[in-house]
Amino acid sequence: MSATLSASMLLAVPLAPLVGATLAGLFGTKFGGDHLGRKVTHSLTILGVLVAFIISAMTLKSVVVDGARFNATLYEWMIVGGLKMEVGFLVDGLTAMMMCVVTFVSLMVHIYTIGYMEEDEGYNRFFAYISLFTFSMLMLVMSNNMLQLFFGWEAVGLVSYLLIGFWYNKPTAIFANMKAFLVNRVGDFGFILGIGLIAAYAGTLNYGEAFAKANTLAGITFPGTEWMLVTVICICLFIGAMGKSAQFPLHVWLPDSMEGPTPISALIHAATMVTAGIFMVARMSPLFELSDTALSFIMVIGAITALFMGFLGIIQNDIKRVVAYSTLSQLGYMTVALGASAYSVAVFHLMTHAFFKALLFLGAGSVIIGMHHNQDIRWMGGVRKYMPITWITSLLGSLALIGTPFFSGFYSKDSIIEAVHESHLWGSSFAYFAVLAGVFVTAFYSFRMYFLVFHGKERYDQNPDAHHDDHGHDAHDAHDAHGHDSHAHKPHESPLVVWLPLVLLAIPSVIIGFFTIDAMLYGDFLKDAISFNLDKHPAMREMAEAFHGPVAMAIHGLSTAPFWLAVAGVALSYYMYMINPALPAAIKRGFGPVYRLLENKYYLDWINENIVARGARALGTAFWKGGDQAVIDGAIVNGSWRTIGRIAGLVRRAQSGFIYHYAMAMLLGIFVLLTYFVWFNK
Repeated sequence: MSATLSASMLLAVPLAPLVGATLAGLFGTKFGGDHLGRKVTHSLTILGVLVAFIISAMTLKSVVVDGARFNATLYEWMIVGGLKMEVGFLVDGLTAMMMCVVTFVSLMVHIYTIGYMEEDEGYNRFFAYISLFTFSMLMLVMSNNMLQLFFGWEAVGLVSYLLIGFWYNKPTAIFANMKAFLVNRVGDFGFILGIGLIAAYAGTLNYGEAFAKANTLAGITFPGTEWMLVTVICICLFIGAMGKSAQFPLHVWLPDSMEGPTPISALIHAATMVTAGIFMVARMSPLFELSDTALSFIMVIGAITALFMGFLGIIQNDIKRVVAYSTLSQLGYMTVALGASAYSVAVFHLMTHAFFKALLFLGAGSVIIGMHHNQDIRWMGGVRKYMPITWITSLLGSLALIGTPFFSGFYSKDSIIEAVHESHLWGSSFAYFAVLAGVFVTAFYSFRMYFLVFHGKERYDQNPDAHHDDHGHDAHDAHDAHGHDSHAHKPHESPLVVWLPLVLLAIPSVIIGFFTIDAMLYGDFLKDAISFNLDKHPAMREMAEAFHGPVAMAIHGLSTAPFWLAVAGVALSYYMYMINPALPAAIKRGFGPVYRLLENKYYLDWINENIVARGARALGTAFWKGGDQAVIDGAIVNGSWRTIGRIAGLVRRAQSGFIYHYAMAMLLGIFVLLTYFVWFNK
């Protein structure tokens, strides 16, 4: 293949899912007359994503083998002053990898959805949404300018709102999608400020042109302060990433988003939306490298998220929420790597995590189907013998998540821990402790879920809530559709369209790290996509000196602290939930205040609802009544006409209509004028 990429082929990558989404949305739903059946709808959308994946894979091959690159404007929207607003693509190693990850995971989710949403009334609408989401994410990762980046950023936020609230008759789903939308707007406010500062001081929205002026920006202070302008820009951009990638304290939307159908949990929370912030910071690495303050801030925020969100996963009983808090924790790991100036390590973990986390979410959905839509892990147990494919794939995903040597998660997770250890930035000591402790926490809650679901005594017939489900108030139809009208029926393996994606995701979850670590971290794959200042931030150089191949790294990993912490977490979870199941209840009673703190999620939701939201409502009411009603409506609008009315009332009395009144007024006027002139002319 030539070392150049075709613009028309690249354009087909985002447009193919968009065409599928448009056809499904217009002609497959009630909005457009419901002309397409279910089979045609899912065939069209899957075909669109399949085309996108095939072209993405061809693009990745061309980038890796032939060194092909693409950076060009496809459409110039408008020019305001000297600021160009355009649509264009930038394809390098980072973009090509993201294109493949997004399209592959999306393809697996599309296939899985055929079985999972089989009897849902919104079947066609759901396919339209997930294809539209894929288009939005592809526009984000393929952009070569910040305007298009912001378009994709907001588009994935909009579609995630639609997907989280997919069951719009379910009050908790409506609350969750509104919460996600509003929290992301907080982050997006910072993001657009950062983009605005770049546009104001660099005079461009194009990545290459802005990065070329990075050193100039580094020499400017923010007006009225002593802060470096580049630090302000980077922190504003990262606030956007905090919202989209669910970093503390803007993480509160992600666990509640589990109210949506399980397939979107895999799509949004594994490989796409939540990784957008990680991708953005990595793409902006030429700017972030210039501010140690911003990097330290990023590292500390990531460390807090990695450790403290993991703690919350320990007490969760909803199978999807356990995986959701795992996602939060792993996003914290990626963010810590960004703060350690190990951008390629963060992107590497983004890639490996996408596969095994999508596997775990879809595995959780398969369990939910097999358990007749029960999601409470306390009422499962012994599922292994009924669902062997789901069991083995979930086990592989869990082993990858906890960083078992030779699994993909090991290579990326251990690289993050090593990068933080080699970092000399402020906050690195706390971050190193957090990511190291997080290994034990991750292993504990992951295998707590695994043991309670797949091993031990069968408890599914003891469930006090027979219809604790994933489909809201109308879930009973879904129960019947799968051939189950009672929780007393035994679990069963999911159909082919559900377990096939699990198998296909399990393969990269095991091997992708082994085969790609050398190229992604120490090779040339990301060399022109990510910038390092190895003199100021030598972590990657020191890691490269210690790397002797994936086999040697895995063997060495068997003797390191992270491995034994993971083993300790697995062993403790086995003892507590398989051997001595009375111990967790005793610990809960003994540490009541700590348990309540975790159960209430550090009271952040309470603070947001009772202090932030009420304060905002009180402030809004004050502006409304004091500003709008009293000042604008009362004083300016109504006050002006009342004043004019009073003046008119006084003037009207002088207009009596009698001639002798007017004659008298004229004589008085003449008298006053004569008196005035005589007096002042003496």
